[in-house]
Amino acid sequence: MTTTKPYIFASRILSFQGHYRNRLRDLESHCQCLLVWQNKRSFFTLPKQKRSREYCGRQLVGFSMDQMFEVVSDVENYYKFVPWCKKSLVLTKSPSKLTADLIVGFPPINESYTSNVTLLKPHLVKAECTDGKMFNHLLTLWRFSPGLKKEQKSCVVDFQISFEFRSAFHSHLSNLFFDQVARQMEGAFIKEVERRYGQPTMEPKNLLLNNQALKS
Repeated sequence: MTTTKPYIFASRILSFQGHYRNRLRDLESHCQCLLVWQNKRSFFTLPKQKRSREYCGRQLVGFSMDQMFEVVSDVENYYKFVPWCKKSLVLTKSPSKLTADLIVGFPPINESYTSNVTLLKPHLVKAECTDGKMFNHLLTLWRFSPGLKKEQKSCVVDFQISFEFRSAFHSHLSNLFFDQVARQMEGAFIKEVERRYGQPTMEPKNLLLNNQALKS
């Protein structure tokens, strides 16, 4: 082990970035002048309309589909490595699905919700929020597909979060920092795969082209 490993690892995590979309539901959202006007509003002037937000990432990584699936589907241990996850308690579990109670906490948010998780090994992990007070909807989707033919321990990781807050206050806050939250969460899973299975066989590569988000 050399002293350059921390630097190399940090560069990999920083390169693991997706695309954050902030979508207004009314037609005026496409007007650039409106966006400039909104940026000039004070912090406590909350938007009247509800907003949905979506973050998408697509990466070629040096881990197998099975390795990625095992970490992402390990919901009961999320509190150990997922940023801001304070609790992750699996209530029921079968090979194809599980139900878990989670608590997320970071100022000014500290909220619990139930997540119904669909498992299709080693291709998909889909989590949908139910019984939550914070979200109208919250969908987290991980998809794993084969990577390079010449490198068996590689795969393509599609990561997507779609959510809408119930309150206008939380919706406004999401404009300020939720893109960073999503990116850090995305990187935390890759870091955990490396902790469990060792060095990747290749550097991660961002596969999003021209900032086009993935379609669910």
